[in-house]
This record gives sequence, C-alpha cells and structure tokens, in this order.
Amino acid sequence: MRAIGRGLFLPAVAALCMALPGCGKPSSAPKLMIFCGAGLRPAAAELLATFASKNGIDVSADYAGSGALLSKLKLARQGDLFMPGDKRWVDLAAQQGLILEQKFVCYFVPTILVQKGNPKNIRGLRDLLKPGVRLGVGNAKYCAIGRVTKEIFEKNSIPWQDVERTLAFASATVNELALHIQARSLDAVIIWDALAKQWARYGDEVPVPAEHNVISAVNIGVLNFTKNRKLAEAFVKFAASDRGRSIFKKHGYRVEPPE
Repeated sequence: MRAIGRGLFLPAVAALCMALPGCGKPSSAPKLMIFCGAGLRPAAAELLATFASKNGIDVSADYAGSGALLSKLKLARQGDLFMPGDKRWVDLAAQQGLILEQKFVCYFVPTILVQKGNPKNIRGLRDLLKPGVRLGVGNAKYCAIGRVTKEIFEKNSIPWQDVERTLAFASATVNELALHIQARSLDAVIIWDALAKQWARYGDEVPVPAEHNVISAVNIGVLNFTKNRKLAEAFVKFAASDRGRSIFKKHGYRVEPPE
C-alpha cells in the first residue's frame, strides 16, 4: 500500500473552536468538552452551538477518528462527552469504566463515493478491486469507518489481501477520504452516507445494498470524569431529543433504521 497526500486537508479544529461561544477567550461560564468522531462534525457543531446559546455555556470539541479519540480521552482523563462514529467505541469505553450513561442519536450507513461521472465504472464492492482503481479506506485502528469497512469486505467474502492490491490510501479520519475525492487523487473511497451527501458536488455515490452492508449505530456517552455531569446529561438528552435528531437529519444523518 502506498500512502498519498498524507499531510493534506487536516481538519481545522482550531477554526471551529474559535467560532463556538466562549472559545478563544477567558470565561467563567460552565464548560462542556466533547470527543467527537470527525464524520459527525457538521451536526455536532450545530448541536453544540445551539446548546451553548440556550444555556449560556462555553463548549469545545476534539474531532478525530473514533479509535484515536478513545486513546486520547483515556490518556487525558478529562472532558465530558464521547460521540464516536460507531456505538461499539462507546461500549468499549463503558467496559473500561469510562461511561456513566449513553443514548442513541443516529445511524451511519457505509457507501462508496467515486469521482464525478464515475469514470472507472464502479458499480459495487468487487469493482473496487479492478486494476487501475485508486482506492481509499479508513484505517481500522483509528476510525470507525475503517473498522466497519473491513467487516463489509469480510461479510462479502472479499479477502483483505485482494483489497490491498488497489488500496492507495488508509486514512485516520473519514473526512480525509472525501477530500481526496475532491482533490481527484483517489478514484473511490468508502465513507458514511451522510458525508457522501455533503460532498455530492465532487463525487457520485454508489450505494452498498443493505444485504451486503454493515450499518453503524451512533451513541453519545457521558464520561465518568466529567466535572459538569448534570450539564453533560442535559446535552445527551438534547442530542437524542426530537430537536436534536432534527439537526442530525438536516445535515444528512439518518435517524430512522435504514430499510
């Protein structure tokens, strides 16, 4: 496997932080900090801004791959909330005594995103193995989409060594994959359906049939070392409410089980 463009298009977390209430300036207001999967960023940013404005608090977010976030929060031993790209990461954190409570908020459905016009004529998973295809997937160690992608190939009896023949890039976050479609440096990537819709200007979606797919449920959990438990629990309740789910839906995330 050869890595390409590894330093390009790093998420502008600092820029987002400056745009949220209370970030970048001293404040005595209560604070909430969330470790959040990179693929959830559009909805999470609006959820945080809405909740902060309503409650007069400061908020901040660390966006990264789910596995990287779990390692980071275990090391930092601080923060209030954990919302990775697959509930299994929350469950893993809970098994290690790091989660006080959790709630479901949305679904992630893996899909294939190809170059606009689909010049490589990719119609399904096995077409990703065709000679000349530059494929991008998530790194299973660092992000939820990578872990789920491996499960999809396994479910469809596609050996990983066959995938590696066309694998040109393994990302630390799902967002990097979409950006490589925009940059035209990859022919196809496997990402979440919500992200594919957000990047429809640059690529075409090739859905994976439900019977061949692996669907991810997304949960948000309250971390056991939160210093603002009631506030964190209130945010979880808000994110899982009809209002919260309407924000997820607005940004293309599924709140009902995929058919």
